[in-house]
Amino acid sequence: MPTPLFSKAGVKSLKTIEHIVLFIISIATVFAIGEEILHMFRIRTVELADLLLLFIYLEVLAMVVNYLESGKLPIRMPLYIAIVALARYLILDMKSMDDWRILAISVSTIVLASTVIVIRWGQLKLPYPKKNDTD
Repeated sequence: MPTPLFSKAGVKSLKTIEHIVLFIISIATVFAIGEEILHMFRIRTVELADLLLLFIYLEVLAMVVNYLESGKLPIRMPLYIAIVALARYLILDMKSMDDWRILAISVSTIVLASTVIVIRWGQLKLPYPKKNDTD
């Protein structure tokens, strides 16, 4: 059985690693945003694909901030990112896709959106008990 001191040190070490990785994710995302903005300036135009990519980066940053503030990662945030990523993929490559691929991406997007709705409904109708309620 682990001692309380060992357990505390282990948790603290893992929390430190967690914060380091979140910092790396944040820096990499900000770097990617900067590259995308420079790309738009170089080609002197802004396309829908660029905006959707920036939106994905923004959602990643919002997810990191949310996690740092609350200590929890709402599963809906990665689902939103996936929906936008699929929409971006569909918009960019639709002309070169066959009908079955377009259908598969569309169905996948609907499944993800439905999942968000079900999760949100569950949070409203069947919330987790508060920590004080179980004590």
